[in-house]
Amino acid sequence: MANDQEVKYLVPGLERGLQLLLAFGEQHRDLTFAELHRLVDMPKATAYRVVQTLEYMGFLERNARTNTFSLGMNVLRLGFEYIASLDVAQVGQPVIEQLRDISQCSSHLAIRDGRDIIYIARVSAAGSRINQVSVGTRLPVHCTSLGRMLLTDVSRSEFEQLFPNERLPGNTPGQLYDREALWQMVQQDKARGYVIGESFYRHGISSIVYPVFDRSGRVAAVVSILVPSDEIPQSDRERLQNDVRMAADKISGFLGYLSQAS
Repeated sequence: MANDQEVKYLVPGLERGLQLLLAFGEQHRDLTFAELHRLVDMPKATAYRVVQTLEYMGFLERNARTNTFSLGMNVLRLGFEYIASLDVAQVGQPVIEQLRDISQCSSHLAIRDGRDIIYIARVSAAGSRINQVSVGTRLPVHCTSLGRMLLTDVSRSEFEQLFPNERLPGNTPGQLYDREALWQMVQQDKARGYVIGESFYRHGISSIVYPVFDRSGRVAAVVSILVPSDEIPQSDRERLQNDVRMAADKISGFLGYLSQAS
């Protein structure tokens, strides 16, 4: 909660909007405008404008038959997306710690936000000299092996909305610039079910990436390990792949995903 000194920085319009939304609850799922106005401390004309704004933005829904308002899908979406990402990070942290211990490799958990990936959990291997990203770091989705795996969940139309130009954004040396080439690569990744990126994003660092699925079967996140080598030795590849796959499967299970094999 804010202290008294910070109260002067409140935004009145935002405060009123949130005050109206908070009027809804278990005892007040549907409210007429008159009922809503009685529950909040603001002039009637102001309340009307705020309600109109919230309805326009999808935070309130009007029932034309009963002339009542209820919380809209955008309120639910904000809550569900926050809870979903929190759950992935919470259940995933101990799993990637175990993965780090088994594989002896730095391990990460990431999600996609538009054209970026966001690292939501990470653990470093003992003595690792790899320059680690921190939780909250964003990287371009098309420049990383993790991003490629996250893109396997999007349709062609969604892909083209993300990347409307044939030339991919950025000017990183060695990065992929051709949109169609990226799409074909992502389709191969999807068919394979995992990504092995050998010096794909940074020279001298390889990665193994597997998807994490939610209860609906969508790709909710990805698990990866970093291997400090241009190429992953064949003698280690199968073992490391199995380690990452098992970690991803475990997190998927925690999220309620039931594979076809189960």
